[in-house]
Amino acid sequence: MIAQILVPMDDSEMAQQALKYTLENHPDAEITVLHVVGGPSPLGGAATALALADDIEAAAEERAEKVFDDARELAAEYDTDITTEVQLGHPSRAVLNRAGDFDAVVLGTHGGSLADRLVVGNVAQKVFRNSPVPVIIAR
Repeated sequence: MIAQILVPMDDSEMAQQALKYTLENHPDAEITVLHVVGGPSPLGGAATALALADDIEAAAEERAEKVFDDARELAAEYDTDITTEVQLGHPSRAVLNRAGDFDAVVLGTHGGSLADRLVVGNVAQKVFRNSPVPVIIAR
C-alpha cells in the first residue's frame, strides 16, 4: 500500500498532471509537494537573484509560494490536505535525497523550457533511474 507520496513540482502543466494523478488515484495517501529552487550560482539566470538575497531560505520560500498555492488549490478540489516542502539545489538530486522517506514518487514527464532541460537534464529520467522507491511518471 502506498501511504506516503512525494510529488516534486515546478510551475509546469506536467507537474500539475502528476499531482492530479496522485489526488485521483491515491486519495488516502499523505502527499508532500516538493519544490526545488536552484541553488545560488554565479552562472546567472534565476539563481543569481537567490545568490544576491540576504536570506536565501526566505527567498526560496517566496519563489515556491506560487507553486504551492496552485498545488493547494488543486488539492482543495479533491478535499485533500497536502504538505509542502522547499529544497535548494539541483532538482533531481534533491528529489532523490528525499525519495527514501516515501513509499513512491509521482512526477510529470518534464517541466521547464527546452533550454532548461538541455542544461539541467531530464529530472524525471534521473529520478526514475536512481530512485530507491517506485516512481510513477504522469503524462
